[in-house]
Amino acid sequence: MSNTIKVEVAYALPEKQLIVAVDVPDGTTLSEAVRLSGITNEFPDLDLSKAKYGIFSKAVRAPDKEILREGDRIEIYRPLLIDPKQARANRAAKEKGASD
Repeated sequence: MSNTIKVEVAYALPEKQLIVAVDVPDGTTLSEAVRLSGITNEFPDLDLSKAKYGIFSKAVRAPDKEILREGDRIEIYRPLLIDPKQARANRAAKEKGASD
């Protein structure tokens, strides 16, 4: 019998958020755990091949090689709609216009 570990897989849209707890074999990679979680059953438009991932808010560059540890929370990130620098510039311009 192989040992298993408990991990969580989290994904959120503005209108729906979900955290799935899953038991996986020790030595499972991040990518394998995401597939085993079945999260795409709840989010059919989620393309796992294009998604960015993290563990506890730390980006993971190679999800196929990242071996999980007990209690890890895998986060699946949505693509950015706007560059963060541009968003800050837009807010600054809006605030400046409001104060004139």
